[in-house]
Amino acid sequence: MFGKRGNEGSGKSVSAGFAPAAAPAPAATVMARPGTPEILAEPGRDLGGPRQPVAPPPLAPQPPAAARKRAPRTEHYYDTKSQVFSALIDTIDLSQLAKLDGESAREEIRDIVNDIITIKNFAMSISEQEELLEDICNDVLGYGPLEPLLARDDIADIMVNGSGQTFIEVGGKTIESEIRFRDNAQLLSICQRIVSQVGRRVDESSPICDARLPDGSRVNVIAPPLAIDGPALTIRKFKKDKLNLDQLVKFGAITPEGATLLQIIGRVRCNVVISGGTGSGKTTLLNCLTRYIDAHERVITCEDTAELQLQQPHVVRLETRPPNIEGEGEITMRDLVKNCLRMRPERIIVGEVRGPEVFDLLQAMNTGHDGSMGTIHANTPRECLSRMESMIAMGGYTLPAKTVREIIVGSIDVIVQAARLRDGSRRITQITEVIGMEGDVIVTQDLMRYEIDGEDANGRLIGRHVGTGIVKPHFWDRARYFNEDKRLAAALDAMDKARD
Repeated sequence: MFGKRGNEGSGKSVSAGFAPAAAPAPAATVMARPGTPEILAEPGRDLGGPRQPVAPPPLAPQPPAAARKRAPRTEHYYDTKSQVFSALIDTIDLSQLAKLDGESAREEIRDIVNDIITIKNFAMSISEQEELLEDICNDVLGYGPLEPLLARDDIADIMVNGSGQTFIEVGGKTIESEIRFRDNAQLLSICQRIVSQVGRRVDESSPICDARLPDGSRVNVIAPPLAIDGPALTIRKFKKDKLNLDQLVKFGAITPEGATLLQIIGRVRCNVVISGGTGSGKTTLLNCLTRYIDAHERVITCEDTAELQLQQPHVVRLETRPPNIEGEGEITMRDLVKNCLRMRPERIIVGEVRGPEVFDLLQAMNTGHDGSMGTIHANTPRECLSRMESMIAMGGYTLPAKTVREIIVGSIDVIVQAARLRDGSRRITQITEVIGMEGDVIVTQDLMRYEIDGEDANGRLIGRHVGTGIVKPHFWDRARYFNEDKRLAAALDAMDKARD
């Protein structure tokens, strides 16, 4: 717990990073284990006599913490936890604790908490004591109640709506979790800990913040007074094992032939825009496509929060910066895209295009940086093109509509459409080429699309990916230049057979 401390009658408030000056201590001395740094209170503090070693009772085998069903937290539990936590903070030296590695620090905290429980004679079962130990370790060293959810690899999103309500997305469905926070102060403290790791802050003066976890998971926080019912925390989790196109084939997001087509598109340096709605898997798909960039190419990524995890050796990662407390020092996505043009990139990857920076990205694609990629929020490829026009207009450019469309046609080669369907599944629904202009209209053609045939007894949609009969796509000459024309022809033929 890193908000207010719940000792009844104490009226004290303890910050996560500081030990209190003087406070009531436990009734007996708590000693560190031999061979570890001294992490206890100052020598000479009288804690009520020598410690009597207490052997912990043998524990029955327990399921992993992430899989155990937790009992609802009660006021008595939080009161007990608050007292133990207060005694722990009064006892340990946090500066010495910070010198230990994570596992050693966790063991030290568990030993001292066990001693405090014994000294204060709390009546607790073994399972209750284990839960308390786990919670306190998570509070001191991790992200508190969020830790069990972050440890699960089957969760795609964590949505905390104030201290008393937490939802998770599992298998494409949103369900309520049993995880709760003690109060909004504890939740806000954990939010501050998360965002401070990337040099940002969230408080009353700056109540909106985007950040990331160490594994790249996306984090958004909106705090009071904007969030009326307490801080709202949203985490878009990344899997520990990064997805690739083979796994997307296994999940049914695309066919093997479609995956081969995407590999060729990434390999032959087509300029690609990945279009899709929120939660449709755009960033995941972008990560998959970047795996087929040659290792010798210099790649520069521009993102609001660094999420992309490229495997190539020559990658420069750039991240925007919000304004400081005086409202100065902001670095926008457009600033990053402009600057990376001076850094001799061979490919530019923009995590998400939201505004006028789309014009600079199109200019980069049209001036020798073939194979650049980005993502845009849109529901169809045609809507994606319209959104690009709108975002260029947002930048204050007064170009004729036809000129803007000619710039788009000269820059974008392929639009890959991702969608999250109503049954929660994610599919690549279209692979579309931008092939030219007819009058004032941009002409496109689908190379592959997803057709829904119905649904099964469990409400899961049944569909198939089919080709559209295109024999030679517009980037055929480019594929031949990279010696990928035969593989491209074989993939298109296989998709065409699936249509029949």
